[in-house]
Amino acid sequence: MKTFPIGGVHPSENKLSSAKPIEVLPLPEAVCIPLSQHIGAPAVAKVAKGDKVLTGQLIAEAGSFMSANIHSPISGTVTAVELVANGQGLRQPMITIKREGDEWVEGIDRSKTLVKECALSSQEIIAKIKEAGIVGMGGATFPTHVKLSVPPGKKAEALIINGVECEPYLTSDHRTMLERGEELVVGVTILMKAIGVDSAYIGIENNKPDAIEHLRRVIAEGGYKGVEVTPLRVKYPQGGEKQLIAAVTGRQVPPPPALPIDVGAVVCNASTTVAVYEAVQKNKPLIERVVTVTGKGVKEPKNLLTRMGTPITTLLDAAGGLPEDAGKVINGGPMMGRAMINFASPVTKGCSGITVMSGRDAERREASQCIKCAKCVSACPMGLEPYYLSKMTQKKNFDELEAQMITSCIECGCCQSTCPAYLPLLDWIRLGKQSVMGIIRARAAAAAPKK
Repeated sequence: MKTFPIGGVHPSENKLSSAKPIEVLPLPEAVCIPLSQHIGAPAVAKVAKGDKVLTGQLIAEAGSFMSANIHSPISGTVTAVELVANGQGLRQPMITIKREGDEWVEGIDRSKTLVKECALSSQEIIAKIKEAGIVGMGGATFPTHVKLSVPPGKKAEALIINGVECEPYLTSDHRTMLERGEELVVGVTILMKAIGVDSAYIGIENNKPDAIEHLRRVIAEGGYKGVEVTPLRVKYPQGGEKQLIAAVTGRQVPPPPALPIDVGAVVCNASTTVAVYEAVQKNKPLIERVVTVTGKGVKEPKNLLTRMGTPITTLLDAAGGLPEDAGKVINGGPMMGRAMINFASPVTKGCSGITVMSGRDAERREASQCIKCAKCVSACPMGLEPYYLSKMTQKKNFDELEAQMITSCIECGCCQSTCPAYLPLLDWIRLGKQSVMGIIRARAAAAAPKK
């Protein structure tokens, strides 16, 4: 069975909510909508305090090509456009809306009727995806219309759908594949048309045999040509874009600035693909998503369909409340997620899960000296030397960090999870990567022609 060839680890699996059907969370009384829920420039607010808005209405417009539109997830009155603290306590621009009923913009098809045929051209499909504000919902939040816009001189050869969901606790994609399989497969055919390919592969790890079987049945019964399910051997971080391409096609994406399209691949997350179906076939913007709320101490782990901007506290309450022994609440999963200090912060487009770590699992063990065992090197799926990158970050040797390709790091956490000295390798590498990327951006800005 296929997998990627370099590095990787096998964290303990805790898919506590895998058998829990998706539940629809009641509408919140108010939402806070960040203007930056995607990689790239923040969106620009198109509403002001006192404005009335409808569900699905455009409230913030993409700030550049590398940006994404944002739509209101509820109907009501805008009460503020101001700086609000996010999950890490950092203040960022958000639009606050107080709910009044649930009145939708005209033209959005809210029925459950499956619409299979798509008569739109490639350009029209990409335009609708852009208008709907769709981004990568697996956590990367890369604007989908940008990913589908194949650069001149490049050619897409295959579409790969990421149904891996390798984070050891999360199950939102798993439940989406099981409960919305037909919409997903239609979304696959739409994406194939958008990038002009005849082949698509849905990569799913073999710890989800029900999803593999279900989607194979949907494809066979629906007569969807060129679409196949590719079972993969369980290994983290197989959901990483480059790792998934290597597992499915055997092709290795070169180091940055190379992109998946350089080896003929375009990758889209499973939940993103369903959102594409809704945007193109139903005229529905991205205003809601499935979020897993889980953890060993969580009373009722769940998969919740929730509107964007809903406070995280609302999701925790729906799962039985915050456990008394909770030591850490993570936006995402324990491998790549970010610890939160503000539970009133909102659900965003890239929020696939809320993981509550309790007891010993939440402890941060005291670090000791590096013993030069090189376990972090063996585990790194990008072929880097994490211990060295960590040391160079502490020394602020940014030239060496750039030379050692720190920007290739996908921040998967494999290095930190294997370190017997409990060194905070990922924390240091994230800091070093941010610093180097800032230097690269400043260099590019200085070299750009003056207007």
